[in-house]
Amino acid sequence: MAKLKHFSYLKIKHFVIITTIGLVGSCKQSPQTLTDIAAKQIVVDSTYHSVEEISNFVKPYHDHVNSVLDSTLAYAPHKITKTDGEYNTSAGNLMADIVLLQASPVFKKRTGKDIDFVLLNHGGIRSVISKGNVSARTAYEVMPFENTMAVASLKGSSILDMVSYLIKSKRPHPVAGIQIVLNADNTLNSLKIQGKPFDKNKTYYVATSNYLITGGDNMGFFKDADEIIEIDYKIRNAMIDYFTKVDTITAKVDDRYYKLD
Repeated sequence: MAKLKHFSYLKIKHFVIITTIGLVGSCKQSPQTLTDIAAKQIVVDSTYHSVEEISNFVKPYHDHVNSVLDSTLAYAPHKITKTDGEYNTSAGNLMADIVLLQASPVFKKRTGKDIDFVLLNHGGIRSVISKGNVSARTAYEVMPFENTMAVASLKGSSILDMVSYLIKSKRPHPVAGIQIVLNADNTLNSLKIQGKPFDKNKTYYVATSNYLITGGDNMGFFKDADEIIEIDYKIRNAMIDYFTKVDTITAKVDDRYYKLD
């Protein structure tokens, strides 16, 4: 009887094992592939109405955000735009000057070094600053991106590549702390950084955005940087901090980048 019981136990055990394997095998999912993509356009028009309960819930937050964004921080006595100059513009100069002013103390505190100059991109400026009150909303309109500031250490050869890029691009990319003067035939006449003649044997610290530091807008020369130091400071926040500190915003086209007649 003991042998028969043992044999029966083995039969049950084998049955459980085989059944389990079968169930596992049957549960195995076959690879799924995408066979079709369907799209439907939903027109949002006057036939759609807001839900009153949701609107009432959101309204206090909505009103608070608007009050913060629209609070006056400074005043612009005239329109500041990126289209009022061929080689440099009032908006571009303002943006580059703000980055140089706001990033310099942060960089100095972290590294003990100074930023030599700034280079941004013309396309990154997305709105004019109209004459009148300037607010945090203004900064969001001009710089809607989450770009932060970064500093690249570039050898003299990379600086010359940068200047060649600026000449060929024929766009007023914002700069500050540097002066580029071209001859009538678009060759380089003179190059100064922080008021001193360019030294091809020197390494310069160039402040820019984290987008450009990785070669954005075809600025490949930043990829040759010996070192990249992240500032962890959004350009938009730097604008807001600057607006908070000044009463009147002054910006104009000047001689930081121009061509001789």
